Amino acid sequence: MTRPYSVAFAMDPARTEGVLTSHLLDRLARCCTILDPNPLRSFTLGQAPDVFRKTEILITGWGCPAIGRDILEMAPQLKLVAHAAGTVKGFLSPDVLAAGVAVTHAAEANAIPVAEFTLAAIIFANKQVFRFRDIYRSDRNRTRTFPMTSRSLGNFHRTIGIIGASRIGRRVIELLEPFHFRVLLHDPYVSAQEAAALGVESVSLEELMRRSDVVSIHAPALPATQGMIARRHLALMPDGATLINTARGIIVNQDDLIDELRTGRIDAIIDVTHPEVPETSSALYDLPNVFLTPHIAGAIGNERELLGEYIVKEIERFVEGRPLRSAITPAALETMA
Repeated sequence: MTRPYSVAFAMDPARTEGVLTSHLLDRLARCCTILDPNPLRSFTLGQAPDVFRKTEILITGWGCPAIGRDILEMAPQLKLVAHAAGTVKGFLSPDVLAAGVAVTHAAEANAIPVAEFTLAAIIFANKQVFRFRDIYRSDRNRTRTFPMTSRSLGNFHRTIGIIGASRIGRRVIELLEPFHFRVLLHDPYVSAQEAAALGVESVSLEELMRRSDVVSIHAPALPATQGMIARRHLALMPDGATLINTARGIIVNQDDLIDELRTGRIDAIIDVTHPEVPETSSALYDLPNVFLTPHIAGAIGNERELLGEYIVKEIERFVEGRPLRSAITPAALETMA
């Protein structure tokens, strides 16, 4: 029998609570040797260098210290970095991949709650649930809300625009399939044939904004996508349409969005902003046609176990010599969010 791989953890325990449950740690211990159950908060202080030097599999998470060429030299045995979260871009240098270390992540698992959040947001947006709530709460009778039920609203034959055929965008498309929706897709890297295979219509960004009752953003935050949704795109949206952003705030020009929202012409469901927490004076907090949440679409609470379970499965595959499901390549690292 071959010697089990040695495993260590690098993450902020306060930010990753619930990711690796006792059940998952027991599973991990059956195929690996856990060097230290306490996550490393640094690779250079205290006992960390000794633990890191022996590590063959490093499980990372939110709050992981940066891993560059200098840090990599401290871990000559390192064979796999398994990130129990989404993107590794904020802490992992391309030098890690260049050194032959395998890297995987749990973005596929994190896509599940984001897509579910988006589906709920789309359904609520088309039924104008938040507007009904506010009016009902204000009047405390059905004098104003009952006539609204005869308006052109609801989810039957609505057009949904998806910006970005990312793993989340594709999962949203899958979740929309049972409904009576027309689905448009804008993604410059997806051909019309591939879009047809997904059951959607490939269109330009301008056409998507013009035709959609709900626009949902699922593009990565890259130099090419920063501010890609600007004033001229927002002006194309039909009256009463809704913009949903669960991707990254920087993709939308926030000043332009606020100006358009102030007209009352469109609505917005916003889970991400730029900066990540808006200034306390931001109109996003107070505009009646904005439903603002603090970046909760991704895995929170017991959903975090999805991330840990995915990564433990990846490690089991690695230990057994099977291919990783979510291995990150140098090319993928360049274009990931």
